[in-house]
Amino acid sequence: MADSEGKGPAVEQTFQAPTKVRSAEIVVPPNRLKSKVGSGGIDDSVLVKAQELLENNTIAFKPIAQMLVDILHEAIADAKSGTLKGEDAIQAMLSPAMQLKAQGGMFHYPLISQIGDILVNFLETVPDVDKDVIDIVVHHKFALNAVLGSQIKGDGGKLGRELREALLDACMRYYKRQKN
Repeated sequence: MADSEGKGPAVEQTFQAPTKVRSAEIVVPPNRLKSKVGSGGIDDSVLVKAQELLENNTIAFKPIAQMLVDILHEAIADAKSGTLKGEDAIQAMLSPAMQLKAQGGMFHYPLISQIGDILVNFLETVPDVDKDVIDIVVHHKFALNAVLGSQIKGDGGKLGRELREALLDACMRYYKRQKN
């Protein structure tokens, strides 16, 4: 499912039918920190240096993203084992997904951000964790690992579009099964 310009998934349109039952907080790194939350006593030179790093993409994002995928993997394992149940399990998976969504975009990895966005929208709308929810989250984790382990640039072109469509399709099949 692509937007009218064919640039990526129309996630907002796709997820309009399911009602969000929760939301998560994004930890905002210093990207445009001053304009987002005010300086709050932070030295302007620190803000300038942080912004330069982000704009020049000199921070190695892949290790950060891999760490977030590993956290997602642990949350999946905890949900499978029953260590985390219900809302706690969803929140444990939602937090790294939100970080991948936000930081992927900020560090110029739009495909990571888009996959994170699909996962976040899905997790915000599911009522509880069951085998199907875990399977969908696992598929998102595999997609994230595949993107991080490859040389896919930008939004991934045709491959990225097909990947996003497959993940959206899995989410939509879940919603259809829930309605029946």
